[in-house]
Amino acid sequence: MTTTETALPNGVNVEALLAAREALTAAPEAAKFQWRATNEWVNGTHSRTTIESFSGLGAEQSHKRAFTYDADHPELFASEDHGPTPVEFVLLGLASCLTAGIAAVAGNRGVRLDSVTSTLEGDMDLRGILGIDKSVRNGYQHINVSFQVEGDASDEELRKIVAQSQARSAVYDIVTGHVPVTITVNS
Repeated sequence: MTTTETALPNGVNVEALLAAREALTAAPEAAKFQWRATNEWVNGTHSRTTIESFSGLGAEQSHKRAFTYDADHPELFASEDHGPTPVEFVLLGLASCLTAGIAAVAGNRGVRLDSVTSTLEGDMDLRGILGIDKSVRNGYQHINVSFQVEGDASDEELRKIVAQSQARSAVYDIVTGHVPVTITVNS
């Protein structure tokens, strides 16, 4: 008995992505998703976030399992260093989103990827968040993303794939655009 598997370009089900795009074009209400995270303070600057459910396609959805992440600050900030800092999670989100996009775009274009690695560096002046200088922003002043992409395409085509991923990246849009955030306190 022989099992034949359909090879997915770069591990991405491009056919399913294109079918979803077509279906959501026809039913735009189904394209409205709400992503959720629940965070609980542990101690000091240490907190734990769980990601499990979301809504989309007109119904409640859930991941195959709950994902839990600890965040903290390093010891040099008088903390316990139980996990990455929240600003490092932003780099993780940006890197992951761009990389997923590269795999999907390359697969759609018939480009086989051999490797994709990135290094992200976020420059931050802590005088902002510490209230030392109100002219210094609280977040990153600049983020540098450097990709090393290898595959069966020219360097120019690989650069175009990265550019298309950037153009469609939700996290890149969140980081570079102005997203209104509403904060409420319930007691």
